[in-house]
Amino acid sequence: MNRRSLLGATAAAALTAGGLPALAQSKTVLRISTPAVPDDWHAKMWTVFKDTLEKSAPGEFDVQINLNASLFKQGAEPTAMARGNLELTTVSAQDIAKQVPEFSIFTAGYIVRDPAQQQKIFNGPIGAEMFKLVADKMDITPLATCYYGTRQLNLREVRSVKTPADLKGVKLRMPGSKEWLFLGEALGATPTPLAFGEVYLGLKSGTIDGQDNPLPTVRAAKFYEVTKQIVLTSHLVDGLFIAIANKTLAALSPVQRQKVLAAAQAASHYNNDNRIKEEAELVAFFKKEGLQVSTPDLDAFHKTVQAAYQNSDYAKVWPKGLLDRINATK
Repeated sequence: MNRRSLLGATAAAALTAGGLPALAQSKTVLRISTPAVPDDWHAKMWTVFKDTLEKSAPGEFDVQINLNASLFKQGAEPTAMARGNLELTTVSAQDIAKQVPEFSIFTAGYIVRDPAQQQKIFNGPIGAEMFKLVADKMDITPLATCYYGTRQLNLREVRSVKTPADLKGVKLRMPGSKEWLFLGEALGATPTPLAFGEVYLGLKSGTIDGQDNPLPTVRAAKFYEVTKQIVLTSHLVDGLFIAIANKTLAALSPVQRQKVLAAAQAASHYNNDNRIKEEAELVAFFKKEGLQVSTPDLDAFHKTVQAAYQNSDYAKVWPKGLLDRINATK
């Protein structure tokens, strides 16, 4: 099933369940909630979404962009969407895995190789299958896959890091879900849950010893001001999924649904192109800012992290053959 047929099937099912919507007398409100800071690409991309939709459907939508988790806190968005309190968000693989355990394969370290493979995975049959699970189980439909970046370690103090054993005792900030905390533990650190908005102060005060994020986020959130080292572990090619509430999708006409889909894809392309370009330039930027940039023994990290996942309960719920299909996607 391709993305367009998934959209149609989801909308039809929701219409059947909820009845035909009343004719709208005014603009359709699309509230967007994201924890992204204004300077980050996955904040700026929502303006692209809004502008694209205004151009293709002038006067039909009232797109309201809420940054900095000002509308809903990070991780609370899917519940708000299921309750009808939010129309659009970006949802992480980690948040999806809370309700769709099969999706946890995309939270594991060293699974997806690079941004190009990520897009091929999610724009192909694997993506269609996994997104249908999301639509069925979460009442939200992913519209586009955004490259969030390749996650690296960012430490408050310089230390020699060659293997995961060298991270023993390091209080590494991770988002609060068990999937994130497991990844931090697999990397050899002591994972410490902390909201994104508290990370800068946590690094400055020493509450945490480090954090992991893609390099563009390190710059956008100015974490380089309160850290001294970046370790290029490249442990997760991370993604965010632009998602719409099924209830919202069902209330749109077929033409409107396609315009919203096109706007989401335009936003993701904008984000992806800019993130990839910026990522390539940032090592030089951080060195100029006085940070030490080091590369560990990536083979040691890969083997240790993969072993942790293969011996965990996560691997038990991964669909049979999915890992081989991901590896075969080139």
